[in-house]
Amino acid sequence: MTNFAQLFFDAASLGGLYAMAALGIALIFGVMNLVNFAHGEYIAFCVFALIVPSTDAVAVMLLGRAPALILVPLILALGAAIAIASEHAVFRHLRRADPVAMMISSFALGFVIRNALLAAYGGRPKAISLWPDLNTPVRIAGAEVPLLQLIVILTTLLVVAGLAALLKKTRLGLEMRAAAENFTMARLLGVKANVVITGAFALSGALAAAVALIMATQTGVADVRMGGQVMLVAFIATVIGGLGSLPGAVAAGFLIGAASVLLQAFLPLDARPFRDAFLYTLVIVCLLVRPQGLFVAASAKPRV
Repeated sequence: MTNFAQLFFDAASLGGLYAMAALGIALIFGVMNLVNFAHGEYIAFCVFALIVPSTDAVAVMLLGRAPALILVPLILALGAAIAIASEHAVFRHLRRADPVAMMISSFALGFVIRNALLAAYGGRPKAISLWPDLNTPVRIAGAEVPLLQLIVILTTLLVVAGLAALLKKTRLGLEMRAAAENFTMARLLGVKANVVITGAFALSGALAAAVALIMATQTGVADVRMGGQVMLVAFIATVIGGLGSLPGAVAAGFLIGAASVLLQAFLPLDARPFRDAFLYTLVIVCLLVRPQGLFVAASAKPRV
C-alpha cells in the first residue's frame, strides 16, 4: 500500500508538471500551427525574474521576496507578458510564413532569451530558496508526500478545469475553439485573429510561469538551461497526445510522468541511469502504434 501510494503521488506530481508545460505548447499550436520552442526559455526567464542579476553562486531574491499572494499573480503576469511580447515582436510578422519558418524563428527567439539571461546572470547555476517549507513531507496513506507535490497535483486539476470552463463558457474560449477548428472560416465569421492569438500566448506564458515557480521551489536552483528538458518532454507529450489536442496533451503529460516514475522504481539499479533511454523507447513504440497521437485534432491544416 505504501509503495503504491508513493508511486501514485510521485507520478501524479511529475505528470502534472509535464501536463501544464504541454498545455502551454498545445494552446499555441491549436490556433497558430506553431510549435513554440521558446517556451522553455519563458520558464527560465520567470525563474530568473525571482532573483537579483548577479554572477554569484548563491542568489539574492528580488521578486522572490514578495509574499506568495503577491508573487504568484505577479510571476504569472510576467510569464504572460513575455509571451505576448514575443508574439508582437516576432510571430505576428510571420503568420503567413511557412510553419517551418515560424518554428525556426521560435528557436532563434529562445536563443536570444537564453543569451540575454547569460549576459545578465552568468552561466553558473544559482542556489535559490523559494518557499522551502513546501518541501516538508506529510504522511498520506502511508506515503511521505512533500506539500509541493500535493500543490502541483491540485494546481494541475484546477488549471485543467479552469481552462475547460474558459473554452466552453467564455467568448474568448469559443473563438479559440473556432480558430482551432478552422482559422480561416473563423476569421470570415468575425473572429478577431489578434485577440485569439494574443489570448493563447498569454495563457501559454502564464502556464510557463506556473511551471517555473514549481521547478524553482522543487529544485532550489536557477539555471538558464532548466527549461530545456521540460520543453522537450512537453513537446513529446503534445505529439503523443495529438498535435492541437488539449485533452491529449494533458493525458500524455500524465502518462509520461507515470512511465518515468515507474521506470525509476522498477528498473534494475544498474539500468536506472539510462531511464530516459527506456522512456523514449516507449515513446517510439507508442508513435509506431498510433502515429496520429492518442487524440486526433479536428483539423491538422494550417490555421493562419
